[in-house]
Amino acid sequence: MFWPVYPFDELKTFVLNALEHNASYYDHKIMGLPATYLDPKMFPADADFLENAPFIRSFIENPNHIGLHTYEKSISSFQGTQKLELDLLRICAEEIFKAVPNNYDGYVASGGTECNIQAVWIYREYYKNVLDAKNDEIIVLFSEDTHYSLFKVCNILQLNFKLLNVDFNSREIDFEKLDNLLSELKADGVKYFITVLNMGTTMFGSIDDIDSITHLYKSHNIQFKIHVDAAFGGFIYPFTNPNNVFNFENPNVDSISVDGHKMLQAPYGTGIFLIRKGLIDNVLTEEASYIEGLDHTLCGSRSGANAIATWMILNMHGSKGLMDHMEQLIIKSDFICKSLSELDVRFFRNEFMNIVTIPSEDIPMRICEKYTLVPDTHRGQPKWWKIVVMEHVNWQLIDKFLLDVAQCNKDNLGMSLAYG
Repeated sequence: MFWPVYPFDELKTFVLNALEHNASYYDHKIMGLPATYLDPKMFPADADFLENAPFIRSFIENPNHIGLHTYEKSISSFQGTQKLELDLLRICAEEIFKAVPNNYDGYVASGGTECNIQAVWIYREYYKNVLDAKNDEIIVLFSEDTHYSLFKVCNILQLNFKLLNVDFNSREIDFEKLDNLLSELKADGVKYFITVLNMGTTMFGSIDDIDSITHLYKSHNIQFKIHVDAAFGGFIYPFTNPNNVFNFENPNVDSISVDGHKMLQAPYGTGIFLIRKGLIDNVLTEEASYIEGLDHTLCGSRSGANAIATWMILNMHGSKGLMDHMEQLIIKSDFICKSLSELDVRFFRNEFMNIVTIPSEDIPMRICEKYTLVPDTHRGQPKWWKIVVMEHVNWQLIDKFLLDVAQCNKDNLGMSLAYG
C-alpha cells in the first residue's frame, strides 16, 4: 500500500486545472444540459477565499459525475474532474483493497446505504441474467449486527433475507446455527446466496470471519456472492491490520463499500463503491440513451465535489500519513480499554478498530449521556453503549471520561459497603 503526499498548493493546482478542463457554465456555449452553476446570490463565484478553497470552488461550479467512469466513455463536459474521481477509485481499489489494475469498476456514491443497495441489486440481476434465477430462489444473509440499511435493501429489491445470530460477548457469527440454516434453506428451494459481511459493524466495530463463512458455503456447494460493508472500517482496518483479508486478493470478495465521511473526515454524502470488473454490467440502464456515457449507478446524477474532497484528503496525507493517523487512534483506544480493565469495566473491542462498546450494566446512564455515548437502542432499555475514538476525542476528554467512570465505581463501592 503506497501513494505519495502532495502539498496543498499542488493539489489546488490539480483541482483548478481539472475544473478548467470541464465545460464551464460561465464561459462555454451550453444550452442542452439541465443544470447550471449554483445560485450566485447564495454562492458567489468571485469570493476571494475561493482561490485557496478548491473543494468549495468545485462545489460551486457543480460538475455532474453521472454514470460510471471506469468505462472508456463518460460525459465529456466534466471529464476534467471525472479524472480525479478515477484516481480516487484507483487509490482505494488498487492500493488499499489490492485490486488488479483496471480489473474493477466503481463510483463515488452518497454513502454506505446506497452502496449496499447497489451491491445486492447487482447480484440479484446477475443471478437472474446469468443463471435464470427467480426472486424466491435468492436469499440475502447478514448478521444481526449488520447496518440497518440491509432491511431497506431487501424491501426495495423484494428479496427474502435471514439474520445470522451472533454471540453476545464475542459478536461472532454462530457457525453451527449457520450450518443448520444453510441446510434448511437448500431444502426449501433456495439456490442463490448473497451475503453482506462486515469490516467494522456500526455498534461494535466487529469483523466478520469471511474465511470460515466461505469455507462453510463451499462445503454446502452453494452459489454465493459476497459484498463487504466497510463503511466504517474501510479507512482504518486495512491500515492497522497487516493481515487483513477483506480485499480483492481474496477471490471470495466480490465488492466493497467504504465511507469517506467517517474515518477520512470528508463531507457527509461520500461513499465509495468498488466491484470486480464486469459484474456491474448486470445493472446497466440501457434506456438512458441521451446520456453520453453509460450509467450503471443507482443514483444517476451526482456532484463531483465530494469525490474531489476525498481525493484531496487521501493525497494530502499519503498512505504513510493516514497509517500514522489511524495508529494514533488505536493507541487512544488501547489506553481506554486498558483503563477500563483496571476499573473492572467490561467491554467489547476488535484490537484493530477504534470502537469500544460497554455493557449497560457496567456504566451509568448519566456518564453515557454526559459524554454522548451511543446506545444500541433508543427504544427501550439499552444493552450496550459505544465509544468511537475519532479525531476530536483528545487525551483531555479521555482522561475526564475515565476519571468519571473511576469516581462512579468508587461511589458504588462505598454504597455497597454501607449497605453490606
